[in-house]
Amino acid sequence: MKSVLITGANRSIGLETAKQLSQKGFFVYLGARDLAKGEETVKELTQNGFSNIKAIQIDVTDSESILAAKNIVEKEQGKLDILINNAGVLGNLPQDASTADFQDIKKTFDINFFGVINVTQTFIELLKKSESPRISNITSGLGSLTLHSDPNWKYYPFKAVSYVSSKAALNAFTITLAYELRDLPFKVNSIDPGYTATDFNNFSGPATVQTAASFIVKHTDTDENGPTGKFFSPDIENESEESPW
Repeated sequence: MKSVLITGANRSIGLETAKQLSQKGFFVYLGARDLAKGEETVKELTQNGFSNIKAIQIDVTDSESILAAKNIVEKEQGKLDILINNAGVLGNLPQDASTADFQDIKKTFDINFFGVINVTQTFIELLKKSESPRISNITSGLGSLTLHSDPNWKYYPFKAVSYVSSKAALNAFTITLAYELRDLPFKVNSIDPGYTATDFNNFSGPATVQTAASFIVKHTDTDENGPTGKFFSPDIENESEESPW
């Protein structure tokens, strides 16, 4: 049975992704900063017929918790097949580049960017033991510098320095990591789940967590011919669903 770790998975899109991957036959590590809340979530899932899901404590800003999670997965599975770096924050609004609180920008980067790097580097050893390792970095269409430079883009006016910059940096990490691992069976991609109705945005998005999670699963659970080093978004209306960087 293949295994997957999803950070920030005890609610919203991360939780729905855990559900869908469980239904596809994966053993799912449901990452949560608060283990008690994660275990309560898993209890509810089990009562609703889901199986092979285990809560695991992981705070992407805490190296000790990341290493402890890695040790648990290594002991129980011996490897990791899929890593979904889903944990993220919006940061305090407004986020004008000239006035945004510097400490808030750092906090956003700690979770959205540095946390992803720390988790990925810690788990890369276990991923290399998989026959078909996958790393999906959950980003945002707002991380596209090309689209943010286009006045005709529908989200052009939303300029939030902490969030946009952290996601653009995350996309750059995806590109460099995919290139480094290009000769191995890894598939490393950035995936934008789309503007989804969650507590992240006061439920203002038009998409549902079900469709957002389905998009993540579609571009994560790929075969050996799947793409790597790409940026996918449901807002891109073409067959490949590939977004410009």
